[in-house]
Amino acid sequence: MVKRIVWSRRAKDERREILEYWHQRNKSKVYSKKLFRLFQLAVYQIRENPTMGKSTSLKSIRIYVIKDYLMFYEILESHILILTIWDSRQNPVKLKL
Repeated sequence: MVKRIVWSRRAKDERREILEYWHQRNKSKVYSKKLFRLFQLAVYQIRENPTMGKSTSLKSIRIYVIKDYLMFYEILESHILILTIWDSRQNPVKLKL
């Protein structure tokens, strides 16, 4: 069951910030491009099998792990909504879905 993927504004902004951070930190786009491809692969896999992510206490929200990042997504009737990309090295108290 392939569903349409929709990125929330927050998830798009966080993805951009993560990629820019690694570009600035490494003074190279190599790692940013690799990470971008991993995000793309995750979205492809989620689209193909939406229930593959780890379930959460919220029934329709799941988590997909990508290196040190957690991609939170919600399975809706008509599409899958990417809610946020969270750096798992941060304080989890800061996370708000």
